[in-house]
Amino acid sequence: MDKQQLITELQTHGLKWVEPTVGAMGRKGGAGPSDHKAITVDGTTIMVPIYTEAAARSPYQAILDPATDRTLLYSQDQEFIPITFPQQPQFYRLTTADGIPYWKIALLHSHDVLATTVLQTCMRYGETATSCQFCAIGQSLAAGRTIARKTPAQLAEVAEAAVRLDGVKHMVMTTGTPNSSDRGAAYLADCAKAIKARVDLPIQAQCEPPDDFIWFDRLHAAGVDSLGMHLEAADPEVRAKIMPGKATVPVSYYFDAFAAAVKVFGWGQVSTYLLVGLGDSLATLVETCDRLIQLGVYPFVVPFVPITGTPLENHPTPDSQLMFTLYEQVGALLRQSGMSSSEIKAGCAKCGACSALSSFEKSPS
Repeated sequence: MDKQQLITELQTHGLKWVEPTVGAMGRKGGAGPSDHKAITVDGTTIMVPIYTEAAARSPYQAILDPATDRTLLYSQDQEFIPITFPQQPQFYRLTTADGIPYWKIALLHSHDVLATTVLQTCMRYGETATSCQFCAIGQSLAAGRTIARKTPAQLAEVAEAAVRLDGVKHMVMTTGTPNSSDRGAAYLADCAKAIKARVDLPIQAQCEPPDDFIWFDRLHAAGVDSLGMHLEAADPEVRAKIMPGKATVPVSYYFDAFAAAVKVFGWGQVSTYLLVGLGDSLATLVETCDRLIQLGVYPFVVPFVPITGTPLENHPTPDSQLMFTLYEQVGALLRQSGMSSSEIKAGCAKCGACSALSSFEKSPS
């Protein structure tokens, strides 16, 4: 099995964790990637589900070999490959002046990405009629693993330390959707301005499309380098079923917002998540990705991971062969356009750890 296939398999099936637990803790709950752990396979760091029902049934398992003190990836009881884990960052040891641990304000994703949810509450969360059925934004808050609102000053302090102590290369700031017409863009702009005043760090902001596209100019002026606005699903019927609140914002409005954002941030500097396995067909996903790429938007396709404690916790994960086929077709579209995740200044698609897509951008050997 080649590396592309292995990563695709691991991210769709997950990884069975065999005690004693090896490596640092993974992530449970939160805004995402949730129920994952950062794992380095053959020099590539990826986020792999380990706390899900699917992972408990995965044909892949990680076992600590007491003879060598290495962690080995096994498939059906046969040794497959040694794996390692990014070390816990040094900035996790610090606390703010008001006594809040840095790790409650921002986390290390993959091995060099700082990530935070600036507002850990959402107007759509908590009501079945409006909530995204896959979302776990409230879980980490309820468990005391984060705080509801990270101040601009706190984020700037943590970002500076993460760069200085751990060599962080870029930052992702997402937000729960507040009940305001800017959909969180105003607060993201305040946070970005404070961070950029403290440290030179590329930033991606993520939010729903605001009612006034002037917010794209304001985000950019505040220091945001790239923008994410996440569709999650493309088919209107799937959206209405899975994310009834977000589905009230039609796909057509997202595309209007994408076009406006590309004019501000530049071709290839705007991205969107597409979660594969929620109900969109392969044809719909490929067609949507093609349309996005032609517009200058990077389509970050990611296998859906059902999170424990959400309405979709028992929803099946996508078939790994479907993911591989989708990666091949979207990768070809990216090559034809000349769009590459490596050229994105900051964000999830630049990190790429939750998807195998970036490895399909290169021409087949």
